Formats: sequence, C-alpha cells, structure tokens
Amino acid sequence: MPRSHDPRPAGWRVGADIGGTFTDVIALGPDGEIVPMKVPSTPPDYGAGVVTATTAVLSSAGTQPESVVAMLHGTTVATNAILSMSGVRTAVVTTRGFRDVLEIGRLRRPALYDLSWSKPEPLARRRNRYELDQRIAADGQLSPATDEDEVRALAGQLRADGIEAVAVCLINSYVRPDEERRVAELLRTELPDVYVTASVDVSPQPHEFERTSTAAVNAYVGPAVHGYLTRLEAGLRAENVHAPLLVMQSSGGLLDAASVAQRPVQIIESGPAAGVTAVQKLAQLIGLSTVVAFDMGGTTAKASLIEHGEPFVSADYEVGGGMNVARGLSSGAGHPVRAPSIDIAEVGSGGGSIISVDPAGALHVGPTSAGSRPGPACYGQGGELPTLTDANVTLGYLSPRSLAGGRVAIHPDLAEKALSTVAEQLGDDISGAARGAYQVAVSSMTTAVKAVTSERGRDPREATMVAFGGAGPLYAAALARELGIDTVLVPVHPGLFSSLGLLVADTERHELSPYRAEFAEIPALAKEFARLAEKVREELGEDAVVDRLLDLRYRGQRFELRIRVPDGELTEDLLAETRARFHAEHKRTYGRAGTDDLVEPVNLRVRGRQPTPVSISDVLALPDTDTETETDTDTTAPKTRECRFAETVSAPVITRSALGAEPADGPMIIEDMDATTLVPPGAQAHRDRFNNIVITWSAA
Repeated sequence: MPRSHDPRPAGWRVGADIGGTFTDVIALGPDGEIVPMKVPSTPPDYGAGVVTATTAVLSSAGTQPESVVAMLHGTTVATNAILSMSGVRTAVVTTRGFRDVLEIGRLRRPALYDLSWSKPEPLARRRNRYELDQRIAADGQLSPATDEDEVRALAGQLRADGIEAVAVCLINSYVRPDEERRVAELLRTELPDVYVTASVDVSPQPHEFERTSTAAVNAYVGPAVHGYLTRLEAGLRAENVHAPLLVMQSSGGLLDAASVAQRPVQIIESGPAAGVTAVQKLAQLIGLSTVVAFDMGGTTAKASLIEHGEPFVSADYEVGGGMNVARGLSSGAGHPVRAPSIDIAEVGSGGGSIISVDPAGALHVGPTSAGSRPGPACYGQGGELPTLTDANVTLGYLSPRSLAGGRVAIHPDLAEKALSTVAEQLGDDISGAARGAYQVAVSSMTTAVKAVTSERGRDPREATMVAFGGAGPLYAAALARELGIDTVLVPVHPGLFSSLGLLVADTERHELSPYRAEFAEIPALAKEFARLAEKVREELGEDAVVDRLLDLRYRGQRFELRIRVPDGELTEDLLAETRARFHAEHKRTYGRAGTDDLVEPVNLRVRGRQPTPVSISDVLALPDTDTETETDTDTTAPKTRECRFAETVSAPVITRSALGAEPADGPMIIEDMDATTLVPPGAQAHRDRFNNIVITWSAA
C-alpha cells in the first residue's frame, strides 16, 4: 500500500540534527511559527539529547507533543560506529574461493609517498569470513546450486562463533539475486537474533569487492542503527510524540525509519546531507546557478557543490579512512560504499578542533575534537586543551559571556589559559597564537572546497558561497577571499540550518538495476525503467515525482557518470540527448569527450520523490528570537568588541535585524542565537529580502 501524504502540514513538524558538539532542533508550526533550540549533544546516547531537545522546543512553542505530525531526523550514528570501530562482530558468507575479496580490495593508495600508511582493517576479520560450496556463473547458471543443509550447518558455526551480523555476498549474485536471498533467508530463520544482509538488497551491481564492502558496512552498523532508532522511537513515544520518524539519507531525501533499519548504509552521510538540501532549496528560490555549501560545526568542516539547483550525487564513496570521500584520487583509505550520496568533502576543522604544535614548531588544528564533553576550555566543563572556539573568544569574534542564546556560559580566562601553552611553544603572544590557528583552519578548509570544485573542473570563483553551521559564518568571509569567491550568504538560523533542511527535504527512494544485454533494445529498456518506477510509487504514492537516470562511461573506463534521462517517451532521440549530456559532463569534468559509439551503460536508476509540504520560503522569516541574541543581561554592555585581525580594531556588535539593506563596511560582528557572523575589514555586509546576510569583498 502506498503511504499517504498530507498536501500541507496539519500540525507541528520537528527537525532534529545531531552534531559532534550540539544537537539542533527546529519546530515548524501549522501557522508558520518557527521555534529553534540548540542544546549540547549527549554522547554516547545521542538519542536522549534528541528527546530532551524535542520536548524542550515543544514546551517553548507552547504546544503539546500530540500535535507533532512529522519527526524528521539527521544522525551520525552509522558514521560514528565505523569511525570508532564500535560495530558488532560481523561475518561475511561468500562463494568458495572468494573469502579474501575484502582483504585484497583495490590497488589504490590515498597517500602515495606515505610509507607509514596501511589499509584499514576489514570490518569482518578473516576468521569470520565463511565460504559456501556454490557458484553463480556470469550468465546466471548455478554450478553448483547452494546446498541448504550446508547453510544450516554454517548457521550453527556462526552461532558458536558469537556472530552478531552477517553479510551474504555470493559471486555474480546481481545476475541471480534470488539465490543469494535464499541463503540470507535461511540464515535469518536459523539465527533470528542475528542481523542478516544480502548484498543484492543494498547494492545489486557488478564489482564483487565494492558490493561485498557495501554489504559488510551495512551489516556492521545495522544492529547499532536498528537499536538507536528503536530506542529513539520509544523515547519519543514515552513523551507522547507518536508522529512517524523519517531519517535523512545520504542522498538528501528522507526515508522511513523501518526502511533505514534494513539498509542503514543509506544514512552514512545523514547529517551533512540535510544542510546541503537546505542550501539546494535556497539556491533554487533565489535563482543561484553555482553554489558552494560550506558547513562548519563543532568537529568538522564540509563543502559541497550545487549546480543549476542540484547537488552532485555520487554513486559510491568511502568511509572509515579518517574522513568520508567520494573522489577517485582520494580513494583507497576507507571502506567502499555503493549507495547514493551527496558528494561532500570533509576536513577535521570545527569549533571544537584542538590546536597543537608539533615537535618541528608547526601549528595544527584538528582533526581531534574536544566534542561536547568536555568541550572547549572556555565552556568551563573541565576541558583544558585549546580549541578553535577558545581562539575565537580570545580574538574577540565570539561573545565573552555566553553562546546559544545564553545556554552556554563562556569563560575567556579559561580560553586564554588553554592557549598560553600554544603561545609559549610558538614564541608569540596569546592573541597572535589564536590568530595563527584561525588562519591555519582557513587554509585547511580551502582543500575541502577545492575538492568539490577545482578537482571537478569547476572554478570556485564562479560560485556563491552559502555558509552555515555553528562556526561556518565566522570563517566564511576569510575562506571566500582565499578562494576568490566574492559573495557569501549567511541564511537565517545558520547554526541550525541542517535541522531546517530536514523540514524542507522531500521523501525519497532509489531503485537500481544493472544494465544487461537485453536492455539494448529500447522497448526492453523502457519496460525496466517502468518496473523500477512502479516500485518507488508503491512506497511513495502514485503522485511521486520520478526521475530516470543512467550510469554511463566510455568503453574501458573504470568510473562512470550519472546522467539524468530527459522526461518523455523513451526513444532513440531521447537516448541521443542523454548521450550528449554525458559527453558534455565528461568534458567538463575530465577535459575531454569521446564519441557515441564508445558510450557504455552500466546501471539503470530510478529516483522517486514525494515533495514536502513545506517550502524554503516558509522558513526564511526573520527569527522572532533575534532579540534573544543579547546574551548579556546588562543593558549597559558596550555594543563594540576589540577584535584581532592583522591588527586589533574595535568592531560593532549588532543583531541580524539591525543590519540594513544598504551595504555597511566591516569590521562587524552579527550575532544570532545559534551562530555569529564575522565581517572582516575590507568586506561589506547587508541583509537581502530573504533575510540572508550578504557579505561581499571590495575589488581591492
């Protein structure tokens, strides 16, 4: 039965996004009222923080939990399980002779001249990789077929070995998925308490290493994600929030929690994708052609590119190699995942990133973070190591009294004390060390932006930057100047923009079919597209918007590009237009293009979207909480602060509502409840009709 969808929000919608330092929640009422909430995250039980923040925001809104009609969530639970290697004991069941596929992998090194680099450990150890005496040939023939008694005996071995999750990955199973599903179902019957994944249910594609790795990742994080969502739903129900729980996927669309529990590999980039989705909707509203989405939170800084209203969605990426990457030259450091994901470049620079000096005297920022506990030293919660937030307080960029609308007290003396050690090691004063850390962070973040622009054949100078996240607006102007970007937008609710993205995201499902010889005929190709479209409409409803896509490459290539097939009846002319789009995209990305006879299809894809009833324009009003950014109760407090740039200057401190439509010269500090925007000397800022802070650099 297709799920029903309301044409408009009938009650309150709540978006909750977990960050490394803060949990951000935004509630949207049926009359357009927006209530934000920012609270410290609660590791290791992040769900408890979501429940607490949700009840707090509903109380602040003066509404009852029963009035919530949609609970929308972005989470890092899957990513954290991989980065911390805290998943369950996982087994791989495969065809005899293919036990070491995960170990062999691909001959790629992300750091060619780093002799100390080594591959990440497989998520399933060799002793936990098991073989079956069966074989699916390339044409789908069984030689021999799987022996059910052998599978039952294997189940006993898995039970004895204490296995908690199993990934079934038979060779060539994508051409005969029923055989692999039969093995998986037998294991589920024999091992009801074990999480079992069939590779064809998460990545029904060729390339056995990538398919096996994707299934192993899905199994490894499956119990953690399932347990987290179960506890979260129970916690929300205990507070009388009975609305359906939808989770942000890596591709930028929402999916129901039950489906996510079956395929958690789809939410590895859940949190970052929500912010990019919000920027995408904003770019479409304003009419921006090329946009760099820059998100800097407490732990990392992330960048993504949006062109013509659409973000780049990668077919595969890697996790667990220190950061998540989707670019060919950077690959090889992590575990490959074949699932749609917005292409997001990430570096370990955030507000909580720890500042250090190496033995050679070089200054470093991150990738280690102080997180929410103990947090930066200036929070006064026991943290003693200096962080970027401490540097920003010392430089005068952040309020010396409190943040997050007064919810987080600031202690400048503790920030200076933490930075004093760094200053001594550098032979500099404290403010000089803090300014150096700021500049190092800016330099580090340029690599993330270049990864999604220059490395894709795009010129960042042609883009507009949209900055968000708790720390993004503090660094955006300096980062833009470094890259030659002349305009920066800071939207409303910048520190909670990922939560806002959850409110405006569409519900989305993806279906895939590997290209086979019979699809060479247009009627067969059209029939397969129609079959995939019907599958997504069964889940999303008959009114779902359906896009057809083809993964194409030139014959002999290893990597492909995803190209959208134009709407309309599938004809030779339509396919010719699709090939033309592929040639243009290939030339733009790689600098060259081939001819039609070299084009080779790899996969058929269908993306179904059920549009959200909330428009981005509904949430861009000037926040009612703007007056609450006066975090000092002393009304006689000065409205300027001494700030250190190349030299120390006095900068006005204003709220967003006080910023006019005419450009005003920097330096200037603009304080919101959830973030602070820094306008350096030489830049100008004004507020546009969508209440964005617009920062521009003069030609000089």
